[in-house]
Amino acid sequence: MDDFQIIEETSGLVDTPGFLATGVHCDIRNKADGRLDLALVVSETPCTVAGVFTQNKMAAAPVRLGREQLASGIAARGFVANSGNANACTGPEGLVDALKMRELAAAELGFKPEEVFVCSTGRIGERLPMDQIAKGLTDGKITLGTNSADGLKAAEAILTSDTYSKLVSVEVPTSRGTVRISGMAKGAGMIEPNMATMLAFICTDGQVGATDLQAVLSEAVDASFNAVTVDGDESTNDTALFLANGISGVELSPKSADWQAFKKAVAYVCHTLAMKIVGDGEKITKVVEISIEGAATEKEANMAARAIANSLLVKSSWYGNDPNWGRLMDALGYSGAQVSEETVELQYANAVKEPVAVFSKGRTFHENKPLWKEVVSAKTFSILFNLGQGNASCRVWSTDLTEGYVNFNKSE
Repeated sequence: MDDFQIIEETSGLVDTPGFLATGVHCDIRNKADGRLDLALVVSETPCTVAGVFTQNKMAAAPVRLGREQLASGIAARGFVANSGNANACTGPEGLVDALKMRELAAAELGFKPEEVFVCSTGRIGERLPMDQIAKGLTDGKITLGTNSADGLKAAEAILTSDTYSKLVSVEVPTSRGTVRISGMAKGAGMIEPNMATMLAFICTDGQVGATDLQAVLSEAVDASFNAVTVDGDESTNDTALFLANGISGVELSPKSADWQAFKKAVAYVCHTLAMKIVGDGEKITKVVEISIEGAATEKEANMAARAIANSLLVKSSWYGNDPNWGRLMDALGYSGAQVSEETVELQYANAVKEPVAVFSKGRTFHENKPLWKEVVSAKTFSILFNLGQGNASCRVWSTDLTEGYVNFNKSE
């Protein structure tokens, strides 16, 4: 039995039984353009819930509220998420607005306020236009559904600078029936490991306890959303929520025979969403994998990978198809990881080219220079380091830095 099957024609969270969704236009950006900017996703039954939030110390009001809800252990019925306004750095009023948004959504849906999570993404430092949000939530626009259009509306409503919706769904055959897992996410800029400028929502009809759900989400996030970077900026609003409504009747726990298959499926969903996010980085042309092997500790492997992934000199050279490996060595040297010219090895590789030696223990493979250029000219390629200091490893995905990125972000 395969661990899971990918659902090719995904409609997002509505692919999972028992979840309904929609997206509406509240005109949060005040542009009167009809753009969907508020998503609602609910479950027909109460859900166990897990969450991972930004580590930014200027966390937005919805993040602080979400942490409190998660800590309370209450079952969730769904979430409301807006784009166009982050509700961050908005003082006590921001928390009042987040609570009001939760209250309005809960009243419209017939739930208790504490059963609804709130998420926001967009411009920092401005209060939510609560009159417009209230109107959008209460003037009869809310029609939740389970068809493809409903799921796609919800996915569209959370986008900011994204150029496309990020969706994935899988099916896990188990010894006691089939379990679905679906995900949707947003993110294109201000992306840095540790959950940054991204919202991610995952739903399953598996029956999973809150502690186990949290463990599987945290592990999957570490290997996916925490392993991508576009511009090194960590957002105030990052949130990943995982809701399990149990409608399938399939109980899953670490003691279950099917637990490992479930974990692999969740890891795949998170990794796929993360790759869609980094692939949609603002005005990028390349996605680059940085693989660190042989580090002294896992922490040092991460330090090394992130130093390379966020170096402006390195990212600029990628854009120019320049195999400037000296910049990689420079970033590695200041990363704080234990490194030595006498032990480090470096290779380039891509999907069609086997690893090409660049540097090994003091020797530069100058004869491979034409091959280096060929490898790094691809849209995606890998940088493979072995530090020769231990057995720890890490993988991070990054992007190039373009004029388009600067022009896009020089003003709002």
